Amino acid sequence: MIHQYKLNGYNIVLDVYSNSIHVVDDVAYDIISMYNNKNKSQEEIIEKILTDYPNLTMDEVLDCISEIKHLENENKLFSEDQYKDIPLHKKSAKNVVKALCLHVAHTCNLNCEYCFASQGNYKGKRALMTYEVGKQALDFLIHNSGTRRNLEVDFFGGEPLMNLDVCKKLVKYARNIEEQYDKHFRFTLTTNGMLIDDEVIEFANEQMDNVVLSLDGRKDVHDRLRKDIRGNGSYDVIVPKFKKLINNRTKGTYYLRGTFTHFNTDFTNDILHMADLGFTQLSMEPVVCPPEDPYALTKEDLPIILEQYEILAKEMLKREKHGNGFTFYHYMIDLAHGPCIYKRMSGCGSGTEYLAVTPWGELFPCHQFVSDPKYSMGDVWKGITNIPLQDEFSMCNAYARKECKDCWAKLYCSGGCAANAYHASGSILSTYEYGCELFKKRMECAIMLQIAKQEI
Repeated sequence: MIHQYKLNGYNIVLDVYSNSIHVVDDVAYDIISMYNNKNKSQEEIIEKILTDYPNLTMDEVLDCISEIKHLENENKLFSEDQYKDIPLHKKSAKNVVKALCLHVAHTCNLNCEYCFASQGNYKGKRALMTYEVGKQALDFLIHNSGTRRNLEVDFFGGEPLMNLDVCKKLVKYARNIEEQYDKHFRFTLTTNGMLIDDEVIEFANEQMDNVVLSLDGRKDVHDRLRKDIRGNGSYDVIVPKFKKLINNRTKGTYYLRGTFTHFNTDFTNDILHMADLGFTQLSMEPVVCPPEDPYALTKEDLPIILEQYEILAKEMLKREKHGNGFTFYHYMIDLAHGPCIYKRMSGCGSGTEYLAVTPWGELFPCHQFVSDPKYSMGDVWKGITNIPLQDEFSMCNAYARKECKDCWAKLYCSGGCAANAYHASGSILSTYEYGCELFKKRMECAIMLQIAKQEI
């Protein structure tokens, strides 16, 4: 399977299963397109090319076809799918958990209108995780991680900084047992920024491998949906705090993570606004919500959004050339190495390798399922008890979804997000079609960026 597209002056041909990427001229691009059509004979291809390119000679066309055949013989074009028979459906049998999303706070000091977590309480009662529950969660992770040494824990909410003391105690406990169990914890803090102060900055510098900061971009865009309980926008409060945290970051990474909606389909301007504020590690996610919500993305928004991704990629190249570039999370791609094929096929591991933990210690496949009792998997004391559900999640991969069969991007998205698929279709083994279109465009832009950067 191949995928051909033109973007920013480049003719790009991706061979899906070998992961080979070719940048070709117009003639080769057209020949490959026809070569891939089994109903076209070589004579027909030659006749068509000589008609479309009258300045070419027969020998030049034959040379181009010969090069294409050589790439085909080298399995760099039109390669066969060598992965379809690899069994993935029992990945949970290893019983290896590598990451936890600790919901240390089911409460929040903001009242964001589009919040999937229902303003932090996940459609339930407000609560803070106790140290005892968090400690048991870390013990559960240790004892279910097998031989895996590097373990990941995300302090999440709600707003986790409303339970800062417990976060600090849990990090201290984890550091104290790392050597005993030959493990290393990587911690992430996801915060709206309202409670960031010097104590938080020091804690983040010392212990957080990554900090995720919520900012939707321009002040009017951000304040429209991200308000406090009194209805005031939060932009003016958090931006100075974010700047101080980033300017004093001595180690580890960070991301400013925004959400775009129907109200700001020109979200490239929000990303560029954040870059102009001095932030260089950026992410912007499409809102996922019921279609009747006023801020939901519409069918009419789709072509605008796809164009925005192209505009963003081109602007990123300009800034890179002028020495003021920035990173956009969805354009990060390693064409030389990348993740192993198992990871590329099976994705994030929600429900198997990755679990969310509520303040009461209940286990869910990920944070987006926490409010749904059908997706309760057990708890941190008894472990995973809902084995049929875990088996269902073990099937979440690029080859389990019929919609992915002929998709060129399946080994980049790993079949997509199970939660998005569930909320869009009612099944974790289906797809979120709108999200698929956005993902494919992001991958096209990401590949083009990597090609273009070779020329800078």
